[in-house]
Amino acid sequence: MADYELLELVLTMAIPRRDVKPLAKVLIKRFTSFADVINAPHQELLAIDGVKENTLTMLKVIRAAASRTSWQRLQATDQPIICRYDQLVDYCRAEMTFSDVEELRLIYLDTKLRVIGQEVVAKGTINSVAVHPREVAKAAMLRNAASVIMVHNHPSGDVTPSRADIEMTRQIKASLEAVGIRLNEHLIISKFNEYSFNNSGTI
Repeated sequence: MADYELLELVLTMAIPRRDVKPLAKVLIKRFTSFADVINAPHQELLAIDGVKENTLTMLKVIRAAASRTSWQRLQATDQPIICRYDQLVDYCRAEMTFSDVEELRLIYLDTKLRVIGQEVVAKGTINSVAVHPREVAKAAMLRNAASVIMVHNHPSGDVTPSRADIEMTRQIKASLEAVGIRLNEHLIISKFNEYSFNNSGTI
């Protein structure tokens, strides 16, 4: 099934008794894929002729359902997260790479490296995000985390870490270690690539 055909089925539920194939094709042409459509900014969607509030609501419900399903799959197993690296990357990519600014997300793990929670702790600009290391340590302690995975996106698509990324990682690792919490991983992600500080030997 092509992306526009799947989108057409969704639009049929939001806009009954109307041929929605032309609108589906317009949306795919404008945003390039089904995933990009359901993640598009509200105002950009509403600017498309034929998209009303009920259509927007349907698209956002589907996006929320996909996100919830992906997150619950990460939680609903006793396997350590390191055994499900691809699943972790897929979840983070779906959640973060459609943003036009950098975001910093923490994923909290227990002593057996199982996922126990997550949150976005900072949003920045198109090419930077900053957070005080003490705030990261505080957030992890409040969640009773034994270790933390840190993830942030690069809207540019280039996942090469900047000097600021490397320094932030070093400072946050030291801050977490001071309270007995391990920085298990720092991922930089884009729509098609990812960079692992752990795999590169940086942490």
